[in-house]
Amino acid sequence: MAHEDPLARLADGTLWEEFCDILKRAGQVVLRERSPKDAFDQAEGYRYLTRLMRLAFEKFIEHNDPATPRFYRLSHETAKIGCDNPDSFYQNCRISGEYEYRLWGNRGTVAYLGFGTYYGHYGSNARSGCSGYLEASDLKIAPDGSFEIILSTDRKPGNWLPMEPDTSMLIVRQNFLDRSSERPAELHIERIGAEGPPAPLDPAELAANLIESARFVEGTARLFAEWAEGFMERPNELVAMDPKVTGGAHGDPNIFFYMGYWRLEPDQALVIELKPPKCEYWNFQLNNHWMESLDYRYHTIHVNKHTARYEADGSVRLVVAARNPGVANWIDTAGHRRGTMGLRWVKADSHPQPSCRVVELPVAAAHAP
Repeated sequence: MAHEDPLARLADGTLWEEFCDILKRAGQVVLRERSPKDAFDQAEGYRYLTRLMRLAFEKFIEHNDPATPRFYRLSHETAKIGCDNPDSFYQNCRISGEYEYRLWGNRGTVAYLGFGTYYGHYGSNARSGCSGYLEASDLKIAPDGSFEIILSTDRKPGNWLPMEPDTSMLIVRQNFLDRSSERPAELHIERIGAEGPPAPLDPAELAANLIESARFVEGTARLFAEWAEGFMERPNELVAMDPKVTGGAHGDPNIFFYMGYWRLEPDQALVIELKPPKCEYWNFQLNNHWMESLDYRYHTIHVNKHTARYEADGSVRLVVAARNPGVANWIDTAGHRRGTMGLRWVKADSHPQPSCRVVELPVAAAHAP
């Protein structure tokens, strides 16, 4: 019976061993039959697991009390999940349908601001999806940019963000078109009726959260490895995603996605041609095999509605290559020869299919302005 008691398992070390065993199992994702076998991609795979572990500790250990909500970031420059958007400033907060919350702040000038409540998480067998969504155009905002949102399971007057009894996460997405000129929203959150400081650490909760953090690493890595392997079936194409699939992975319901797998030799280029629909925002990005965006701090690995160079007819021609052939919309592979890629638009009035073709670099260069 002792081994069924989390406190006993914590005390005798069996819980820590289970935690380590799950992490050991997560390492098998890097060694899957269809995972890349070269040292570079495998090294990125193991680095990815360490990054997921950092994020798991933030999510399940440091910021997992819905009675004391606070914002943290589950995707950022050095820890990334599932085609994270280089233009986005993500904020996450642990919440619960058991409580009600007040979120307030200032709108700022960021191009797109969205708030979503979600249930489930990667690595869990529970249902996963979105329980409520608001974006800035839905909000009543004061002339000075201030606003307030109530999060609850029961409808409230004014700005209301729905939850369900099993809601467990708030995700805020701020999408920039031009970070140099846009001001992010300033946000705060509190639990309505909260009194006093947080409760001391509960050993039984820590025991459960350690196991959940390890399962999150394994589940997240496995989920997006399966996505990448699916995209590999149609290399160098962008395929429309089923919104039910992206929604189940805690996507923004206003986004329509195309995803794919790219693979190029050093002297090849992937030419992508599209005519963006009328929409609030769009972007294209490159990721590695593990669906982490490439390092946008130092490489031009994405383009958006504002930064793209357009043709006279409103179309856009992107060129993915290891070196710049002298074209306007060059997307740098940043030392990679394969990976995943994503095209998204927000609140689009249509979903035109982009075209993709692989050419030799001199052919791509021939179209340079």
